[in-house]
Amino acid sequence: MSEAVLVDKHPLDEVIRADRMPHIWCPGCGIGIAMRCYAEAILKHDVPMERHIVVSGIGCSGRVAGYLNIDSYHTTHGRGIPFAVGLKLANPELQITVFSGDGDLAAIGGNHLIHAARRNIDMTVICTNNFNYGMTGGQLGPTTPHGAHTTTSPYGNPEQPFNLPYLLAAAGANFVSRWTALHVRQVRRDILYAFDKPGFSFIEVLSPCPIGFGKSNQMSEGLDEMLLYRDRCVVDHDVSLADVGIDLEEDRPIYVGRFLDRDQDAYRPATGGQSV
Repeated sequence: MSEAVLVDKHPLDEVIRADRMPHIWCPGCGIGIAMRCYAEAILKHDVPMERHIVVSGIGCSGRVAGYLNIDSYHTTHGRGIPFAVGLKLANPELQITVFSGDGDLAAIGGNHLIHAARRNIDMTVICTNNFNYGMTGGQLGPTTPHGAHTTTSPYGNPEQPFNLPYLLAAAGANFVSRWTALHVRQVRRDILYAFDKPGFSFIEVLSPCPIGFGKSNQMSEGLDEMLLYRDRCVVDHDVSLADVGIDLEEDRPIYVGRFLDRDQDAYRPATGGQSV
């Protein structure tokens, strides 16, 4: 039997606020996994930690801003992106990341999301998509799959959800990818890549929410949604974005991958009549 090895500190002690632990996320939630990927990417990045900024809106994902030991801003509901735009324009040297959920980014903050992509603002947006408003009771959200049950759609969602990668690509983002909380290496890799990618980068992370979403959709255990992703996810970087919408009713693939990587000019403010 091997002897236990004692370590002086956790590998993420520099970037995680240990005094804020334990976190408040429910057992089985995928947000902590995505936060760890983000924290590891910060430690691997060439830019010093003091230039990394994280901005969040309201919701379960919004707690990330309070758990990271970098300059962080917990803003009002849906307003993380405009706040982050202001920071970037005031100091273009900052490495700005908006870390929030599907309800905050795509519903209350939907216009900010598409216009930041349209302008191709130089920032990274990490969207943990758990298909519902998890913090406030599991209500229907803009990404809730068609037919899925929530506390406000007990007979199944009659609406078609947003296909976020398709939406962001059409709006003008330079980089768009989707992974799940099961794809930790790919999430960490794409966050690190997005840091150095000029323009607007959008990374969707499908995240289990067994309490808010899973209990209404036969996935009440923490691993149930992870098993769904293991069985149905298909990595296809070249799939048509029109076909990457998520439908949990039909037995069709859930496509993940790097869907878009282009080099359109990032937004630059004009100074003295000249673009810079």
